[in-house]
Amino acid sequence: MSTSTSTAPAADNANNSDSDHDYVSEDNQVEPSDAQLVSSSKKKKKKKSKKSKIPQDIIDKVTEAVKEEHGEHSEAAKEENIRLALEHLKIMDVAKGKVGIGGINRKDMGEHKFWATQPVPQSSQDQSPSDDGPIEPSVPREQVRQEPYPIPKEFVWSTIDINDPNQLKELYELLSLHYVEDDEAAFRFNYSAEFLQWALQPPGYHQEWLVGVRVASTKRLVAFISGVPITLKIRQKTVQASEINYLCIHKKLRSKRLTPILIKEVTRQCHLKGIFQAIYTVGVVLPTPVSVCRYYHRSLNIPKLVDVKFTYVPRQMTVARMVRQSKVPTTTSCPGLREMEDRDVEQVHKLFSRYMGRFTMAHIMSVEDFRHQMLKGKGVGDSVDSRRDKQVTWTYVVENPETKQITDFFSFYSLPSTVIGDTKHPVLEAAYMFYSATDAAFGDGVGVESRVKARLTELYGDALVIANNAKFDVVNALTLLDNVPVLKDLKFGEGNGFLNFYLYNWKTAPLAGVNATGGVDPGKGVGVVML
Repeated sequence: MSTSTSTAPAADNANNSDSDHDYVSEDNQVEPSDAQLVSSSKKKKKKKSKKSKIPQDIIDKVTEAVKEEHGEHSEAAKEENIRLALEHLKIMDVAKGKVGIGGINRKDMGEHKFWATQPVPQSSQDQSPSDDGPIEPSVPREQVRQEPYPIPKEFVWSTIDINDPNQLKELYELLSLHYVEDDEAAFRFNYSAEFLQWALQPPGYHQEWLVGVRVASTKRLVAFISGVPITLKIRQKTVQASEINYLCIHKKLRSKRLTPILIKEVTRQCHLKGIFQAIYTVGVVLPTPVSVCRYYHRSLNIPKLVDVKFTYVPRQMTVARMVRQSKVPTTTSCPGLREMEDRDVEQVHKLFSRYMGRFTMAHIMSVEDFRHQMLKGKGVGDSVDSRRDKQVTWTYVVENPETKQITDFFSFYSLPSTVIGDTKHPVLEAAYMFYSATDAAFGDGVGVESRVKARLTELYGDALVIANNAKFDVVNALTLLDNVPVLKDLKFGEGNGFLNFYLYNWKTAPLAGVNATGGVDPGKGVGVVML
C-alpha cells in the first residue's frame, strides 16, 4: 500500500524532485546542529488552492478577440463569461489528464517508476466496474515483512505517540514549518495540536501507523507519514482500508530519498494489521486517479482576503462592493437548528448512514466513529461568538420541535493557514465543509434532487452564518457529496486547486467528482472527506 496523500482536504501535493513521488512539501531551514546531515535541493511547492485567478492580460486579449468576432455588447464578451470559459477549459484538460493538478504538467507514465511496481491501475483502461476488487491478494501476517525497512544510517525510525505532549509538539512543529504551501510560498497549513489528535486518533487507531523518522544523533523529528483505519463502501463492496495522510519530510532531507522508504514502511505496518487497501489524495496526476474534485471558496472577510492575496479585486469592482455582495445574515434561518449533542449521536448516525447510500464511494462509520468525528473536536468551555477554546469541529442538527426527530445535520472543521511573512494578518482562518445529511433525500423519488438541493442550500447558508460569526475568513468545499448543485447559489467561487483521489490495491471504474462520470452527476461519486 505504498501511498501518499494530500491533506484534505484542502490542498494539493507538490513535486518532489528526489524521487518518483510528486507529493511532498516542506520548506524551512534545519537548525545548525543538524546541518551536516542534510543537503538542499530545489523543488516545486505543494499547491494550495486559492480563489481562481487567470492572468488579467490573458482575459483582456481574449475579450478583445471575442468583441471583434461577436460585437462589443455580446454576452460572450463579458469578462465573467470569458473567465468562466477559460476556467472550464482548464478543468477539462485536468480531467482528461492533459495537465497535472494546479497546472503542473502530467509526467509520462514511464517516469513513475515506483508506481509502476505497485498494485494500482496503470491507466484508465485498467479501471473497470465489471471487475471491482483487489489487484493483488491479501497474504497472512507471517508472509508480511517483519522487520522495518532499511533507512540511511543518519536516521532512525520512531513511532509517534501523540498522547505524549512533547511528541505532539514535535509533530505540530514539523507540519507547521514543512507541510503544505501554495506555489508562491504565501500560505502554509497550520494544524493545531487539537486537530492532529482528532484526525490521527479515531476509534481503533493504531499507534504503529504513525510513522516518524528522527535524526539519529539528535533525535530531532524530520519526517512523518500516518495511516488511520477507515471503512469504505466502493460500489457494492465494503472494504477495510487505511487512510494515508500527512506525508511530510524536512526540506533539507530531500536528497536522502526518505519518501519511498516512509511509504513502504507505513504500507508494511498496515499489512501487519491485515489491511491491504488504502485511500489517499494527491495534487498531481499519478497512476491512476479514481476521481478528481475541485475546491470552491466562499469569501467572508473580503478586506483580509484581498490583503493577503488569497483573492483579488476584479476590474470594474471595488472592495466595498465585494463586501456588500459577500455579506451573509447575522442569524440562522432553519427552525430547530442547534448544536449537536452526545444524546443525538445514534439518531444522527442513522440519518448519516442512510444518506451515504447516495454516493458511489462512501465513508462507512460506526456509531463510535461518528461520535468521534462529529463531537471529539467540539472544544472546551462555553461557546462565545460561535466558537470555543480549542475547537476543531462544528456540528449542527435540525430537530423537528413536534416529533423531536433529527431531520438534518451539517458539519465543518477549522484548518487555518499561516500567512507567511505577514505581520498584519499572520493567520488565515479557514473552515472546510465536512459531512452533512438531510431526510429530504428519502421518500418519494419524484423531485428528490430538487428537494435535496433546496434543503442543503438552507443548511449550508446557515453554516456560512455560523462560520462568519465564528470569525472565519473563508469557507472551503470540494465538488463531492451533494455539494455541487448548491455552491454557486451560495456564492462559492471556483478555486485553482484540485484534488485527485486514489485507491491502492483496488480497481474500480472512475467516480464522478468535478465532472459527471458514468451517468453519475458531478460530486456524487465521492462520499469521503479526507482531512
